Amino acid sequence: MPLTTKFTEMFGVEHPIAQGGMQWVGRAELVAAVANTGALGFITALTQPTPADLAKEIERCRELTDKPFGVNLTILPTINPPPYDEYRRVIIDSGIKVVETAGSNPAPHLPIFHDNGVKVLHKCTSVRHAVKAQDLGVDGISIDGFECAGHPGEDDIPGLVLIPAAAKQIDIPMIASGGFADARGLGRVCLM
Repeated sequence: MPLTTKFTEMFGVEHPIAQGGMQWVGRAELVAAVANTGALGFITALTQPTPADLAKEIERCRELTDKPFGVNLTILPTINPPPYDEYRRVIIDSGIKVVETAGSNPAPHLPIFHDNGVKVLHKCTSVRHAVKAQDLGVDGISIDGFECAGHPGEDDIPGLVLIPAAAKQIDIPMIASGGFADARGLGRVCLM
């Protein structure tokens, strides 16, 4: 039975559960399987070698599900950055309605996404980054404790400390991620 929360209402899914973008794993088959359960899955844009490949992967996912899914766009400082403008254009032109940003400040990406009706869930590893992202106008926060894997934060705060600390300061929908203690926990759960 669906559970209605601020997260499910904001992102148009049945269950307050998300499969975040995971490099090399966030492909159409996994994302469609997650979406078909009523949760929110994310294709990982930078797993695709080119923006054209991302467009093909989005189309493949649409062949596997008629449920909502999104695209993760990880923003990392690099000497030779990927063509973020082109990846954003593919996301918008493909009709994706939810983007998970991660890695760096989402501010440069927000206007074009919001102007095109795309909601932004920003992945954060600290309370200060979550508060900043909320102030910038993201639509939701994914708060990732140290045990999340793949996204160790600068402060290395475990989820059992980070999640309630963030919940005190975040007013927009927030989802928690990472292993809880011994990883037999919930993976990603919606708090708000």
